[in-house]
Amino acid sequence: MRPPTISAKRSPFKSLVSHLQPYRCLSCSLRLSQSPSQPQQPQPQDDSTTHFGFQSIPSAAKTSRVSTVFSSVATSYDTMNDLMSLGIHRLWKDHFVRSLNPGSPPPTNHQRRTPWTMLDVAGGTGDIAFRLLDHSTLINGDHDSKVIVSDINPSMLSEGQKRALQTPYAHSPRLEWLEANAEALPPSVQDASIDLYTVAFGIRNFTHKHLALREAYRVLKPGGVFACLEFSHVDRFPLFNAVYKR
Repeated sequence: MRPPTISAKRSPFKSLVSHLQPYRCLSCSLRLSQSPSQPQQPQPQDDSTTHFGFQSIPSAAKTSRVSTVFSSVATSYDTMNDLMSLGIHRLWKDHFVRSLNPGSPPPTNHQRRTPWTMLDVAGGTGDIAFRLLDHSTLINGDHDSKVIVSDINPSMLSEGQKRALQTPYAHSPRLEWLEANAEALPPSVQDASIDLYTVAFGIRNFTHKHLALREAYRVLKPGGVFACLEFSHVDRFPLFNAVYKR
């Protein structure tokens, strides 16, 4: 069983998520400003639903549901993934990182090496971040590229920081921790500042995926890479699929 890996480069000309600009009319605006003020209408409530596991729940409730689940499983998150993937998730993560070949390649013709800035979203435990830094350092000889680990859940980030103490990166400026919502990253993650955006086993937990993709496009440099690793269906094997869904 192998999950799909989605990888895409940002085009400098075309957004992943397009949107229409509002119509603007100067004369209409003037007439509106001169007309008697109208009472404000109440904003419609968000009655949309989204998936949570194999349930449908109100979109407004998903973030808190996800937060509750991950706060309770932060210390046993790898065990949960072991059960869901029969332990193969570790191999998937290794392959995922190798296929991306993170880190600035060795310079040629005496050119200066340009370090990468990588953003690992929903990466609280640090599994992907540590692999990205190891590959950059050991394979590409890049000791300067860094990773920002972003997660909406402080318990997951706390677990990742504990695990970082067992790595060479615990107190290194190459590793940063950021509590943030992928659908609205803070201004500290600037426009066109990220070389590689990764999200592994996390995009399924986003309430509004189109907003997260729009943020990914915003922060990626032109030519930067968006890479997603996620579980898929196993419909070809009905018996296993039934066990997997449970």
